[in-house]
Amino acid sequence: MRQVRKEAWQEHYHGGQGFRPLSDAERALLSKHVPAPEGGRALDVGCGTGELAVALVGMGYQVDAVDFTEGALARARAEYPTVQGVRWLGLDIEHDALPSPREGDEGGYDLVAMRLSAAFFRDRTSVLHALGAQLREGGALVVITPVVEHTPPERRHIALDEDELSLITDGFDEAVRFDAEGLAVLVLRGAGGSFTAVEKGRPTPQAVVGAAAVVTDASGRVLLGRSTRGMWELPGGRIEKGESAQRAAVRELAEETGLTAREENAHVITVLHDDRLDMRRISPVVRITGWDGELVLREPEKFIRWEWHPLHTLATLGTIFLPSAHSLNAVWPGVLPGLPAVHSYPCISAVPPVPGEPAEAIRLRERMADIVIQKSWAPSPRVQAALREVPRHRFVPETPLETAYHDDLAVVTVREDSGTAVSSVSAAWLQADMAEQLRLEPGMSVLEVGAGGYNAELLAHIVGERGRVVTVDLDPYVVHRTARLCAEAGSGRVTAVLGDGGQGAPGHVPAGGFNGVIITHNATDIAPAWRDQLAEGGRLVVPLEVGGYTRSITLVRRGDILRSQHWTYCGFVRDRGAAARTAPVAHLAGGAVTVRWEHGVPDDTRGLEEALRGQRHELATGFVVAGQFNFETLQLFAASTLTGFCRLTVPEGSELVTQRDAAAVVADGSLAYLTHVKIHDAPEPGASRTEFYIHAYGPAAPELAQRFAACVRTWDREVRASGYPPLSVHPAGTPDDQLPPGDVLDKPACRLVFRWPGRDAQVPRPVAPAGAVAAAERA
Repeated sequence: MRQVRKEAWQEHYHGGQGFRPLSDAERALLSKHVPAPEGGRALDVGCGTGELAVALVGMGYQVDAVDFTEGALARARAEYPTVQGVRWLGLDIEHDALPSPREGDEGGYDLVAMRLSAAFFRDRTSVLHALGAQLREGGALVVITPVVEHTPPERRHIALDEDELSLITDGFDEAVRFDAEGLAVLVLRGAGGSFTAVEKGRPTPQAVVGAAAVVTDASGRVLLGRSTRGMWELPGGRIEKGESAQRAAVRELAEETGLTAREENAHVITVLHDDRLDMRRISPVVRITGWDGELVLREPEKFIRWEWHPLHTLATLGTIFLPSAHSLNAVWPGVLPGLPAVHSYPCISAVPPVPGEPAEAIRLRERMADIVIQKSWAPSPRVQAALREVPRHRFVPETPLETAYHDDLAVVTVREDSGTAVSSVSAAWLQADMAEQLRLEPGMSVLEVGAGGYNAELLAHIVGERGRVVTVDLDPYVVHRTARLCAEAGSGRVTAVLGDGGQGAPGHVPAGGFNGVIITHNATDIAPAWRDQLAEGGRLVVPLEVGGYTRSITLVRRGDILRSQHWTYCGFVRDRGAAARTAPVAHLAGGAVTVRWEHGVPDDTRGLEEALRGQRHELATGFVVAGQFNFETLQLFAASTLTGFCRLTVPEGSELVTQRDAAAVVADGSLAYLTHVKIHDAPEPGASRTEFYIHAYGPAAPELAQRFAACVRTWDREVRASGYPPLSVHPAGTPDDQLPPGDVLDKPACRLVFRWPGRDAQVPRPVAPAGAVAAAERA
């Protein structure tokens, strides 16, 4: 179809034909309502022979004039050879990427103009929303089109009627219409869009039953029809006597759109049940996994048009029929947020994965993989192949492709009412690094604690057809979403399980245990189940908090002991399971200073209020760094070796504590914290100098400051160059004499032993609260 259409336009332009000339009335409206700002950029869509583009240059715009017909562009170049400020570009605006900005240009457009071409776009709404997304702040999309009412019958195919003109404005915050000698001139602003789920009138008494057919194309876009009732709807309708929901969906699809499907390619994934007024409404959601044919408007009395829509744009479409909105959310949970509650009865029958993705997703996935690989986060061929082949965007369907495939962004998928993220798809580089640390081979089994879908499918790709991944989460919605998205786009080798991940996956542990266990939330402890369900020699990769600082640590099981192999600086969403805890806090100085004991045991705070009212003691450590500096091991060194370790947080601009989030120690009615002071500024960042200082308050301030400064100097002398220490994780209750030498940090379920350089001779001991140590010394 596209090639025939393009050839017809080629003949049009090669034959010397054109379009209605740009009128004075149009020029006046453009000058008045979309004047060019300084440095203004404009995009002329379907530029034809270039008259509008040249007019826009005359208004002061830099213009990108695009047309998919080379004959039109050739005439434009020939007719305006000396015009500066316009680029004549050949591309299909419906399918090709938009042109790259000129060198030095920030991108985006102040004006997007579409003159006499809107009637020729099949998926007009998608095109307009995509163009609207390219507008700079304050920019406008201008559509100039013939109107059916003023067009002879034989030429009405180039015009739009009032319903179609109304549809163009749907989803824009501001829409103003003008007349230019019979042409409609629409000036549209605010393309962020929104959607409103709406209802129809009262159904037939007692109950209504209707199947919803969910169909996607080769680019993964979903088919929706704009109904004459002014809303978007899925294909579907009444289930006739004797019909199954699958047969009804196939029949309705053909009757309404001209697309044909076999009943074996129609799968009921759930049955939805809600109430409309005094009626019960039953809606089987039928996923169509294969179809043939071309779109045809078969029932114009019911629908204005049919269009394919990218999933991430659904929440900007305006009005959507509520049962259709619920059905879309049933297939892609979360794609339309905030809908009213509905009863859903999932069907057990397996639904095969449905292929389909745009070329842009493939390009962005390659780019993401290249960046991650170039940064050395994915050295192994298996992890590299998984990054290139698993469609990340299909596990965040509500997210634009650019965001889904950003190498350094985590995509939040579930938030609490407060806005706190509780589930996300982690940054690609971190997922690659953690997958690498598992050292997976084909045929292995993996437990993932903290579900989402994409990470599990990455692991499934790595372990291959004979492998298996079990992913567990305590949130029913997260598990449902994971299972549904894996069914849509997965390998069939991921099992989503509802449960507290701190218990592992009882009932799903293979003989001999999992070859790898990966935790995808912050953990304050090592759950015994993670070790017990791990095979001997298997690897546990866990984002472990030590003193509130999170590192992804790779641990290898040797009997009942886990030994560290690798550390990565990172951050994750918090744990919400039974093992989750909130760090004890104390608010001082009228709430201006908050003390947090991240190890879980609070110290005695008596005397600290008075201490903070006293003079501050400042001690230079002598440790000076140039420019920006990585001191991530210093944080862990202090947290695991200093008695009375805690964290201080203060509002920005605090005079009591100069560091907003500071490592600190508390003892004997005094406190000390680590900060840094710039001692030499320079235009070049690398030439500046910063010295670490200890600030302290209270009667024991000099002693605490010296102790903290000694910690910093020891770290600089013994640890800084060597990196992270060997760490062993022992079951809780292991006697001291059975622990190796090192600094011991006790957790409820385990004992951590850090073997920092220069401290191997330490007698194993728990890092106890300062008050307890002081009491022991007095005794």
